Amino acid sequence: MEKPSHPQPKPLSAYLSVIADPRLERTREHHLQDILMISVLAMLCGAESFVDFEDFGQAKEEWLRTFLELPAGIPSHDTFGRVFAAIDPRHFSQAFTGWTQSLRKQISAEIVAIDGKSLRRSHRGKEGGPIHMVSAWAHENGLVLGQCKVDEKSNEITAIPELLRALELSGCIVSIDAMGCQKTIAKEILEADAHYVLALKGNQNMLHEDVKSFFEDARKRQFRLGPKKLIAHDYFETVEKDHGRIERRRYWVCDQIDWLLERQPWEGLRSIVMVESTRQMPAQTSAEVRYFISSLPAQARQMARAVRGHWTIENQLHWSLDVNFREDDCRIRAGYAAENMAILRHLSHNILKAEPTKKRGIKGKQKNAAWNHPYLLSLLRF
Repeated sequence: MEKPSHPQPKPLSAYLSVIADPRLERTREHHLQDILMISVLAMLCGAESFVDFEDFGQAKEEWLRTFLELPAGIPSHDTFGRVFAAIDPRHFSQAFTGWTQSLRKQISAEIVAIDGKSLRRSHRGKEGGPIHMVSAWAHENGLVLGQCKVDEKSNEITAIPELLRALELSGCIVSIDAMGCQKTIAKEILEADAHYVLALKGNQNMLHEDVKSFFEDARKRQFRLGPKKLIAHDYFETVEKDHGRIERRRYWVCDQIDWLLERQPWEGLRSIVMVESTRQMPAQTSAEVRYFISSLPAQARQMARAVRGHWTIENQLHWSLDVNFREDDCRIRAGYAAENMAILRHLSHNILKAEPTKKRGIKGKQKNAAWNHPYLLSLLRF
């Protein structure tokens, strides 16, 4: 008997259609769905501004009319700007998260990195500084799972729990830098049926000093016993060689933490971690030691996967947003426009990243999308 096939995921347009139109009905010359679809398609081709969206629409109007209604023609750049400034970003983000979840492959103990990024040129002078977005990055899937704007009078500590509650994290390993090393955040992650790996720095002064002192005392025995016998622990080491540079990372993970006075307030705390990184180059050698707490058991290989996976949010997402989408150069700032444009960039990044047929980077896929109508349309249906 043939097994029933899995239902095909809904197209992106179905998720965008549920976004509430913020305009008065009597002022709507253009359909919201048309405005959003032109914006997505334009950004997939490399557009960066509302003027670009209008130019894209004008250049492609005949083709766009084959699948969009466009009752009043192509919207002006002012119309794009007013609509993006008015759309409730919570609705846009919910549509984004729902669509992304339909693309996401199930991966055992998937690494989900949480980190923030400022949109540097979105500041409004005396009215306020640049907006700051906290994003969740699924390392193995290579997808942004969701994002949340940090309130101007707050910081990432209040935004991260809101983001965590919006995501499906069951079975995942959530990694966060020192800013997110908070008891309430650790609890939120466990309540989401996930594990945490949290970086330790001075903001958790006593806990950081206790963990640091423990490992430093244990290292005094290293010369006699060797690096693999530092303490009763699990150990893992990696060595990478590239263009004359040698990077060595050593991971020590210990779950014997009954002595740790600060452990009780941290729900689910099970192990502490030390990571020693050394980089050897022809002219110099540098070293760094970092510390972490985790709800995971003392399995150094898994911890190495989590620690290394976290930094892909910097070099695969934040770097791409700045280089391929020129996010830091964007001066859009009116109303909700900066936040909604950030979500649109995440959406476009996910589409281009997940598309499997072109063995090109983001910029190469954008060029192909601009040149090839069938390929551009296929990006919304892959």
